[in-house]
Amino acid sequence: MQVRTPAVAGMFYPKTSQELKSSIKNCFLHKYGPGKLPPSPDDEKIIGVICPHAGYEYSGPIAANSYYAISSQRPELVIIIGPNHWGIGRNVATMKEGVWRTPLGDIEVDAENSIEINKICKSIELDSFSHTRDHCLEVQLPMLQEIFSHKFKILPLILIDQSYNATREIGKAIAKIAKIKNTMIIGSSDFTHYEPNDFAHAQDKSLIEAVVSLDVDKFYKILQEKQVSACGYGAIASTMIACKELGATKAILNKYATSGDITGDKSSVVGYASIAFV
Repeated sequence: MQVRTPAVAGMFYPKTSQELKSSIKNCFLHKYGPGKLPPSPDDEKIIGVICPHAGYEYSGPIAANSYYAISSQRPELVIIIGPNHWGIGRNVATMKEGVWRTPLGDIEVDAENSIEINKICKSIELDSFSHTRDHCLEVQLPMLQEIFSHKFKILPLILIDQSYNATREIGKAIAKIAKIKNTMIIGSSDFTHYEPNDFAHAQDKSLIEAVVSLDVDKFYKILQEKQVSACGYGAIASTMIACKELGATKAILNKYATSGDITGDKSSVVGYASIAFV
């Protein structure tokens, strides 16, 4: 069986299991995190969430808000969508089979549904190479392993093509899979990159307003008009489309902050948001 070994352990998050568990705990208890440890007592059905994907010291507390929100769910399958930062491999790619390894253990790829989503949407190709170097999906996995004690599988999707047309197809394909299996959807994206803190807050506020209104057309319009440098905009849009197809009627901003809010260096920051679709 093919093993997708960690690409960013020791960089984006600790490489030993003990240090990693401690780091995740600190993210949950951080002042920008939920301030408490999972599981959540709230069993409201959440269809999907948006999570950041920077190093845990920067974005981990914001991501922890999304993971706390879904911690009482028991999905069989977690579909994770993110941007291909390296631009390698296919325009849109999943994996046919294998496991993703983290310092906390292995998570199996849902081979059956990877093949199925490729049949539903031919632009989603089966290509392991596309996934070899990127961090955007990998950093979600230890969080998932910590909040879920039950066994689950993943369907990883990584995007070079984040266009409006592509994300509509991808989102609808994700929804078809989610209708046949108990599924959680995670859209992996950071928001504004390397701008002054106040500017990042203003840019991201506009884009988040489109997300929470579930308006994909408005989302792309603001993205283009304001030139918001959100790296995983296609992952956000795909998640929005899939969740709407699955009956989401609202989106909730759980937490927003920048790396500057967290570290104190506000000269050049990256924005992070935790958003849940219900």
